[in-house]
Amino acid sequence: MNTLTLPDIAAQISAHQQALDSVGMQDIALPINLAGQRINTRADVGVSLDDGDARGIHMSRLYLALQALEHDALSPATLQQLLDQFLDSHQGLSEQASIQLRGEALLSRPALISPLTGWKSYPFEIRAHQNSLEGYVELQTEVAYSSTCPCSAALTRQLIQQRFIEDFANQALDHTKLLAWLGSPQGIVATPHSQRSYAILQVRLHKECVELPLVELIDVAERALGTAVQTAVKRADEQAFALANGQNLMFCEDAARRLHSALREQSAFSAFHLRVVHAESLHAHDAVAVSRWNWNQS
Repeated sequence: MNTLTLPDIAAQISAHQQALDSVGMQDIALPINLAGQRINTRADVGVSLDDGDARGIHMSRLYLALQALEHDALSPATLQQLLDQFLDSHQGLSEQASIQLRGEALLSRPALISPLTGWKSYPFEIRAHQNSLEGYVELQTEVAYSSTCPCSAALTRQLIQQRFIEDFANQALDHTKLLAWLGSPQGIVATPHSQRSYAILQVRLHKECVELPLVELIDVAERALGTAVQTAVKRADEQAFALANGQNLMFCEDAARRLHSALREQSAFSAFHLRVVHAESLHAHDAVAVSRWNWNQS
């Protein structure tokens, strides 16, 4: 019988005697339960190596601890417990622990008018950090929407006014003829440009927050913007979407301010950082606006 003890190379003394900010693993396949569904994610995990004499950490302990997230619904509490386990399993070696999860949530979204529904994919990231004194949990997601340029809309209206003057100058207005003109390419000679746009939202959760409000964050953003991209639509839905775009003209600055105001009203968030990107259809570059609240102070 072989009675030799298996070697533990990680427990050996380091030849360099240098502490490290973080050591761990990235891109670990991990299923989680979030927003009422099973989601495949990729996880990055790590702990600090504060003992400069130690050669390495026990990575298998981090990997095995992740199994707890496969069964229970993901929450700030379960993330806290996981990071505490990371640190407990590395007593004397590590004082800080972190995890980052990346995935996509599929949410069923209704059409604007018709009874149709369809699925939309929302990429998200969850980041949690813990040390001996405090910890935090952050949630990030991306929301796609349509933005119609206010300047383009104003220039379009002016062109239509000019064409109206040209076509009806010194004429008595006939209701039937005018209605036909308004419904024809001859009358509506221009349309404002719009583009698919994106809002990247990062929020830090209050310590009292008991859930990960991914769906709530998405809903808040889409209500504030008013023109979230659609899934299944009929013509009535497409017309309603055109109306929503016309009533929600937005520069990137407007979108950022709307989102800032909406997030400030949410009691679950202690800080946030948002970035909106309008993928311009007029220019070859994108328009970008950034806003934050308490982010640098957190």
